[in-house]
Amino acid sequence: MATLKQVAAHAEVSVQTVSNALNAPHRLRPDTLERVNRSIELLNYRPNRNARSLRTSAVELIGYCVPDWPNQTHLVMDQFLHALCAAAERTGRHILLFTAPGGVDGMPTYDDLHARRLVDGFVLSQTETHDPRHGWLKERKIPFVSFGRVWKESEQPGPWVDVDGATGSAAAVRHLYETGRRRIAFLGWPKSSGLGEDRAGGWRAACQELGLPTTGLAVRCRQDTIEDGARATARLLDSGREVDGIVALSDILALGALRELNRRGRTPGRDVGVTGFDDSPLAEVVSPGLTSLRQPMDEIADELITILTGPADGAPAECLLQPELVIRGSSAPG
Repeated sequence: MATLKQVAAHAEVSVQTVSNALNAPHRLRPDTLERVNRSIELLNYRPNRNARSLRTSAVELIGYCVPDWPNQTHLVMDQFLHALCAAAERTGRHILLFTAPGGVDGMPTYDDLHARRLVDGFVLSQTETHDPRHGWLKERKIPFVSFGRVWKESEQPGPWVDVDGATGSAAAVRHLYETGRRRIAFLGWPKSSGLGEDRAGGWRAACQELGLPTTGLAVRCRQDTIEDGARATARLLDSGREVDGIVALSDILALGALRELNRRGRTPGRDVGVTGFDDSPLAEVVSPGLTSLRQPMDEIADELITILTGPADGAPAECLLQPELVIRGSSAPG
């Protein structure tokens, strides 16, 4: 059986480059990746699974807890799961999905999965303020990486990958400003949500930078539902304050805004510009199409798996990625 060094010599690259082709292909130029893969195929190289390591232990399965959101719709979770599974499979690994109660009540499930060697590490998501999972896993030296930061902590308790929500919200405000909007509202979540406060902070900072008012133009929704988005929009429109733009924290809330505007005979994109966040599947099928901030799911997943399966260097890895503003009819110039 061919060795890693033989593949590297055949492809005229370093051993590290071959390792990247197997474990982090997104880090290589397309022509280099193609050359290495050709050598792997010609030499019939098969990675030694037992020699692989997840921090310090062999791994084939990575655990991921599927969040439970009663009465709520999260349209991007399917995209994230597909991207995460594909990223793991590119390294010869697979994702084991499971469910667990929230908070400390869910830790016995994590403990059981790891103790029985069903998984060697975890990808976490839907992080909360003072999320107990990170500290619990860190204390037991169980490998993990988090999609999302733990909010209101003096320092992050472990490695993470996140999307810059503040920068994304600010980009949405600037886009609406460029289309002539001057009274741009924000639909957000309760103050207890660190992610919500991050995106609200981006809206507020951009409005202040552009000299736009913010007083009375932020409405907090109790849940991330279309109904809550519609009710929040109704409160804005009934408040007596003129609103010609709405930056919503999520596509779900933005869809609620579109519903309420249409119900009142106000045309989204012409009378009021609306933006969402996530670029979920519904964003391009509603009428008008919803302008939204797209999270780079493939890149997120690749970074998560790379950090989790890479060697420990003694310091938490951090990766903050930028969202992309996808412009559609809901924010067409007024």
